[in-house]
Amino acid sequence: MTAPVRPRRVVFRKRRLRVDDVTVVDRPMLKRALGGTIVGNTMEWFDVGVFGYLITTMGPVFLPEADPSVQTLFLLGTFAATFIARPAGGVFFGWLGDKIGRQRVLAATLILMAASTFALGLLPGYAQVGIWAAALLVAVKLVQGFSTGGEYAGATTFVSEYSPDKRRGFFASFLDMGSYLGFALGAALVSGLQLGLGQEAMEAWGWRIPFLIAGPLGAIAIWFRLKIEESPTFQAALEAQENTSKDLAADDEAVAKGPLGIVRAYWRQILVAMVLVAAANTVGYALTSYMPTYLTVSKGYDEIHGTLLTIPVLVVMSLCIPLTGKLSDRIGRRPVLWIGALSTVALSIPAFLLIGVGSVWATLAGLSLIAFPVTFYVANLASALPAQFPTASRYGAMGIAYNFAVAIFGGTTPFIVDALIQVTGNDMMPAYWLMATSAVGAVAIWFLRESAQRPLPGSLPSVATDAEAREVVARQEDDERIDLEHMPLTEVPVALADDGAALQLPLDHPAAVEAAEREGVDLGATALEARVTGEEPVASGPISGQVPAVAGAGASGAR
Repeated sequence: MTAPVRPRRVVFRKRRLRVDDVTVVDRPMLKRALGGTIVGNTMEWFDVGVFGYLITTMGPVFLPEADPSVQTLFLLGTFAATFIARPAGGVFFGWLGDKIGRQRVLAATLILMAASTFALGLLPGYAQVGIWAAALLVAVKLVQGFSTGGEYAGATTFVSEYSPDKRRGFFASFLDMGSYLGFALGAALVSGLQLGLGQEAMEAWGWRIPFLIAGPLGAIAIWFRLKIEESPTFQAALEAQENTSKDLAADDEAVAKGPLGIVRAYWRQILVAMVLVAAANTVGYALTSYMPTYLTVSKGYDEIHGTLLTIPVLVVMSLCIPLTGKLSDRIGRRPVLWIGALSTVALSIPAFLLIGVGSVWATLAGLSLIAFPVTFYVANLASALPAQFPTASRYGAMGIAYNFAVAIFGGTTPFIVDALIQVTGNDMMPAYWLMATSAVGAVAIWFLRESAQRPLPGSLPSVATDAEAREVVARQEDDERIDLEHMPLTEVPVALADDGAALQLPLDHPAAVEAAEREGVDLGATALEARVTGEEPVASGPISGQVPAVAGAGASGAR
């Protein structure tokens, strides 16, 4: 008989994954969740597209006595004001989403967003109430910006938490596909109205139609969103709150302290996310919201052609977005994002030179060169950014990072580049601005945590099939993508012997109790989970040299 060996020390490590820990995604529910979030994003960008393409039309409605350049700057400034309100909405709805759940908050943001968009179509013009018309326009856009502040951050969080780890990039990319298709839909509607009604009728009343359509569209979108259930990842996190490790407990503490606590805890990840959002959205909004104004004001196209030329480019780009999302699942988020950043630096000058030629085909080619990096950027931010933050603070951190970056850089892009052109007289200023922001974005990608095919921080693995769940459990010690230390698993006492062997101790073992008191571990939570899951208690006894070794830094030994 082998003599007992005195343990060198007792430590606490996460227990091993079991098959029932792994979330097997309900595919019909995933489709419903994806559809419910896409309709909200589509509607948001439908409004962005409509407003951006009606800037030159709405100027005479709200400021008829001003110079056309002043009208344009006012409408672009109003557009930017929407994004100034977004951080407040992102902070509020993000904090709320981490407290009460993603689904209910996303329903609230959509209701507020649909109502404010519909209200735009009912606003009186300058002829009815004078300068108050412009003030009311700004006020409604601020309300709209507040609601959309919680929309994209919540949608990306929600879909990322619903998706299997190996296909998160593909499924999350559909959000931005819907966004740009919504933008194209808004642009197509405005173009059709301009062709059918003419500029005089558009200024008189036709500009209201796209906004009023948001009423019934919003009702349909809200119905879809109310049909989806809370994300399984968030539900699992709630159930695991009593069984947190030190890392997860620190995250709960950060959430309890509100937005400032989240910023203090995750400022590095938030900073990286903000830089990437700024770089991507500068290019995105230059293509979508500013380009019709640029083609009309700087390149001599009429309003209709300035709108029509961007529509086919947006449609083709939208259809390609899921492909780049799928590519990121295969080769990683960082390589795909680098393609977006570096191609922006390389293609911006050729793109604006082609647009400057003046022919339709040259303009389409130039717009396509701008759309190319946008496809690689936006398809992957939806899956890469939520994966930088733990479940308990994911919505809140995303609300802060995304909306502050969009407010400072994305939404102000049309205003900034138009002002730069007017100050310098150089039509190439947009290209230089895009290059500068993406050069900084390329540096930020270096500090981004790679998340492809990995569980979300603070979450258990998510897979598509039962067979894949068994595979994950079988290879957990050998797969570097499985990090047990950042999963909501209970910690168990493990005795390390002098010869390097290790064994999980029973919870009532004196050495385990002493170690728990020293490290502040709640053995009661571990015992409660053992009873709930029906695990067999570990037998008491001496630590023997002939015991199964603990494999890997995060394992707790054979059970």
